[in-house]
Amino acid sequence: MDATFWALIALVIFLGVVFYMKVPAMITKSLDERAGKIRNELEEARRLREEAQQLLAEFQRKRKEAEREAGDIVAAAKREAGSLVEEAKKKTEEYVARRTALAETKIAQAERDAVNEVRSQAVDIAIEAARKVLGDKIDAKTGGEIFKTSLDQLKAKLN
Repeated sequence: MDATFWALIALVIFLGVVFYMKVPAMITKSLDERAGKIRNELEEARRLREEAQQLLAEFQRKRKEAEREAGDIVAAAKREAGSLVEEAKKKTEEYVARRTALAETKIAQAERDAVNEVRSQAVDIAIEAARKVLGDKIDAKTGGEIFKTSLDQLKAKLN
């Protein structure tokens, strides 16, 4: 009996022991368990990917909403700034108009006062001149009556 025969016998015994111990079933079971784990991991990865895509879509939607809201805020701020500028311009124009009207009123009053002052001085000068001229020609009694009449006429013209 040569060595090949004994190697064959050893191989048959080894295969017998392997089948007797149900090694192929254990290997199959181990491979099935490993395939199940891999399948579960793939399913978990798929689920996580879908969840990540949903989160990404949600964040993109929120970003767009935030951008739109920021745009609305900027537009509202621009409108408000424009209205404030317009209001300030209007108030400035009204202020200038009031100040101009007040200045014109003061100027007109000053003109009236100046005219009245000139009239008053002219009347005083005319009265003085008339008194000198008439004083030489008219006695005191007649002069008083003329003065009184002139004064009444002057008052009537001024009023």
